[in-house]
Amino acid sequence: MISRADPSRPGVIRALRGLLVATAAATVGVELLNLWYAPEHGFGLAVRTGWALLRTVGWLVLIWHVGRGRAAARPLGLILAVTTVFAVGRLVVPRTGAPPLAGVLGFAMLTALCVTVVVLLYRHPVVGDHLTRHPNKLTVTRAGLEWREAVPKRPPVAAWALTARIAAFTYSPLMLVPALISVGELGSRPEWLLAVGFWFVAGIGTSYAVLLSTFFLLRGKPWAPRLLVWVTLGVLAVDLPLCRLLLGLDGLIRDGVPLIAAAMLVLYSLWRVARTPAPTVAPA
Repeated sequence: MISRADPSRPGVIRALRGLLVATAAATVGVELLNLWYAPEHGFGLAVRTGWALLRTVGWLVLIWHVGRGRAAARPLGLILAVTTVFAVGRLVVPRTGAPPLAGVLGFAMLTALCVTVVVLLYRHPVVGDHLTRHPNKLTVTRAGLEWREAVPKRPPVAAWALTARIAAFTYSPLMLVPALISVGELGSRPEWLLAVGFWFVAGIGTSYAVLLSTFFLLRGKPWAPRLLVWVTLGVLAVDLPLCRLLLGLDGLIRDGVPLIAAAMLVLYSLWRVARTPAPTVAPA
C-alpha cells in the first residue's frame, strides 16, 4: 500500500502542503510579533490574538484535507486565507500611531502566502485533479462492513455552494469575538449589559440559522439561497451597529470589516451558484 507521504505524490501537492505549513507557522509568528510590539495589552487585544491563534487549527485541518485529496479543501482554504488576512491585519494596526515595521513586513509576507495558497487551490490543474475525493464512511457491502470512500448518490454539490456554507459558518465566531471583547467595557458602561447579552444570543442563534439554511442549500432547494441572504443581512444589521456603539470606530473597523468580508464572500458564492447549471447524475 502506498503511504500518503509517499514521494510518488505529485510534486505540486507536496509543495502545497509545505506552503500550508509555512502559512500556519507565519500566522502564529506574525500574531505573536504583533502582541510583542503592541503598546498596550488589554482584554480586547488578548481576545483578538487568541481568536487569531485558533485559526492555526484551521490551517492544520486544511493540510489534512489536502493530504487526502478532499474536495472541501478549496473552499476551506479560500475562507481561511481571507479571514486570516483580515484577522492579522487588524492586529497590526495600533489604536494610535503607525504600525511597527516588523509587523508590516510580517503581514505582507503572510498576505503573499495566503494569495499563493488560493491560486494553487483554484488555478493549478494538478491540484484540481487531486482534490476530488469524498469522506470515508462505514459502508455495508456483500463482504460486511467496510470503511471506504462514500460517493454521494445525489448530484455533486457545486463548489461555490460549499464555499458559501463554509464562509457562512464564520458568522457566529466573528460575532462572538467582539461580543466577548465588549464584556470588558461593562465596568465603565453597565447600562449596556442587556445589549451585550443580546449580542451573545444573536451570535449563538446565527450558528443555527446558518446550519439550517446551508443544509438545504447543499440539497439544491431553490429558496435556500434567499434564506441565507436574509441571514447574512440580519447578521450585518445586528453586529455592525453593536460594534460601533460598544467598541467605537476602532472596534467597527477591527471586528466589523472581517464580518463584512465573510458576508461578501457568501453573497458572491450564492451569485455564482445561481449562474452555475444544476449538475445531473448519469443514469445507472
